[in-house]
Amino acid sequence: MEKKKEKNTTVKIKDWDKVWEKYWNKSVKTSYELPDTEDESAYAERMFLIDRRTPEKEKERLQRITAEFENAFTRLFEIGPAVTVFGSARFREGHPYYELTRKTGRKLAEAGFAVLTGGGPGLMEAANRGAFEAGGKSYGLNIILPKEQSANPYVNESVEFRYFFIRKVMLVKYSCAFVIMPGGLGTLDELYEAATLIQCKKIGPFPVLLMNRKFWKNVTELTRHQLNEGAVGPDEIGFARRINTPGEAVKTILKSIPEDVRKKLVPLK
Repeated sequence: MEKKKEKNTTVKIKDWDKVWEKYWNKSVKTSYELPDTEDESAYAERMFLIDRRTPEKEKERLQRITAEFENAFTRLFEIGPAVTVFGSARFREGHPYYELTRKTGRKLAEAGFAVLTGGGPGLMEAANRGAFEAGGKSYGLNIILPKEQSANPYVNESVEFRYFFIRKVMLVKYSCAFVIMPGGLGTLDELYEAATLIQCKKIGPFPVLLMNRKFWKNVTELTRHQLNEGAVGPDEIGFARRINTPGEAVKTILKSIPEDVRKKLVPLK
C-alpha cells in the first residue's frame, strides 16, 4: 500500500503577516464580541466581557472564584506527590506523540507519582491513560468551554473549572515536576507559567522537562536569543531540560526532587 503523504503545514516567514491579516479581516466582529448563545458557560463569559462591572457584580464573581478554589483545594488535598503533564489536545491515539505520552504516564505512575493533566483529549488523555492502565492515580482538571470539553475516560477523578487561571494554579500547586509534551499555544502558556514561577522563586525549584528534543529545539534557541539581547540572565537559561524518553523523565525527576518528597512515593508493584 502506498504510504499517505503528510500534509505540509509549514508557514514561511514572509507569509506570517498575510496569515495575521486573513485571521483578523475574515469577520466584521472580533472574537471579543462573543455571539449570543444559550450555552450557560459561554453566556457567562460574554457577560464578563461586555456587561457593566458594578461592585455588586464583581462581588458575585469573587464568590464564584472563591468557591471554585475551595472545591479544588478540598478534592486535591490528599493527592500525594504528583507530576503534571502538559500537551496538545490535537494528537490522537495512534500518533507517535500520543504513544510517547501514554508511556510517560505509565512510567510516572509506576514510580509512585500521581499524574495530573488538563483532563481533555489528545496528549492529556494519553498521559491519564498510561497512569490509569498501570493502576496509578490519574487526575483530570477539566475546563468548561463554550464547545464542551468532556473529561477523558482515563481519570480516577475529574475536577471541573470555569476559570482558566484557577485551573492553572491547581495544575502547578500540586506538582513537584512538569513534563511538557509537544503542544501549541496553550502548552506554551503552561510551560512559561511554570518556568516564570520557578524563575521568580515563587515555587520550587522543580524540574521542567521538554519531551522530544527535536520538537522543542526552537524554545532553547529563542531563550539563547533572549540571553544575547539581555532579556534573560545567564543563570536563567536552564529553566527546562530537553529529553527524549519516559525513563529519562522519571530518572531526572527522582534525582531533582527533595528527599522528603521521594520518601512519600509508593512505587507500583
